[in-house]
Amino acid sequence: MVVDAQLGQFGDLLFGSALAIYVLAMILHAVEHALLRRTGTEEESVSRVPVAAGATAASARSGEGLSSEGRSGEGLSAEGAALAADLDERDARDAEPPTRPPRSRAERFGRTGVSLTVLGFALHLAMLVVRGFAAQRVPWGNMYEFTAAISLVAVGAWLVVLRRRPELRRLGAFVLLPVIILMFLAGTVLYTQTAPVVPALRSYWLVVHVSAAVIASGILLLAGVASCLYLLRAAHESSGRFAWTSRLPSADVLDRVAYRATAIAFPIWTFAVITGAIWAEAAWGRYWGWDPKETTAFIAWIVYACYLHARSTAGWRGRRAAVINVVGFAVMVFNLFFVNLVVTGLHSYAGVG
Repeated sequence: MVVDAQLGQFGDLLFGSALAIYVLAMILHAVEHALLRRTGTEEESVSRVPVAAGATAASARSGEGLSSEGRSGEGLSAEGAALAADLDERDARDAEPPTRPPRSRAERFGRTGVSLTVLGFALHLAMLVVRGFAAQRVPWGNMYEFTAAISLVAVGAWLVVLRRRPELRRLGAFVLLPVIILMFLAGTVLYTQTAPVVPALRSYWLVVHVSAAVIASGILLLAGVASCLYLLRAAHESSGRFAWTSRLPSADVLDRVAYRATAIAFPIWTFAVITGAIWAEAAWGRYWGWDPKETTAFIAWIVYACYLHARSTAGWRGRRAAVINVVGFAVMVFNLFFVNLVVTGLHSYAGVG
């Protein structure tokens, strides 16, 4: 298998560019958060659309016209009614369309941050594509690529949330922070030059199993951030602590974001665990051997199953469920770094160079 080193270096350049843009986007979101004056609510109030003065005048005159027509039976002439109708028609033509008020400074910073996040996502995606072509395989064969892919999914999931709920933009700095940390570690501690994968990974299961693990991990990162912010926001609402969280959406909104993200990711993670067992049987002759990676992945599955069950149980909703979700997120991080880099097992394919 021939590796294109020059193309791989170009992919590394795209990776660094995406990281720099994410940092700038996070700074802009942080400025937006600092400029917010109102406390977070369940849904940010939509900018009200004022009615133009001309339209108001037209409505008033239209009302007068109707009133005049009502009095037509009392002696209004046909010429007067026609004149009133003509005035109403001209006023309607001359009325200015409704206009929105100018955007606040916070909104301008936030929107620019979102635009930069989209640009960073495009460069990030291009990096993985280029890396794949350079290595002539799927671009998640080592820890550098795997962490970059998880970060890409996390940002993509965040952009989907923003598409559906633009008022959640104020969470941007908190979502991008762990992404930036992961990418920084990937580009420094975990960096590996473009190279073929070890023989044990040369299987179509690398596409199926690892892809599912990447997608689930990226979405669960978003859920973990939402649950952490939920705990801080709930503490502020109950005791007044963490005053800076007053600018975040309400605890209920954060709880729903965490729950929906986890509900989407959990079946994908389940699929990853199942396909991993099938791959293990094909590679090592057994479906399950309690390898450290297998064990930690199964523990994460149990924790997230408990979270979903707790979230649907009235007595465990709220803080208790959020704590379970944060524990699941911690297990995923432990599985990503400690198990891959420190513990020796059959899954020791970190490829850290």
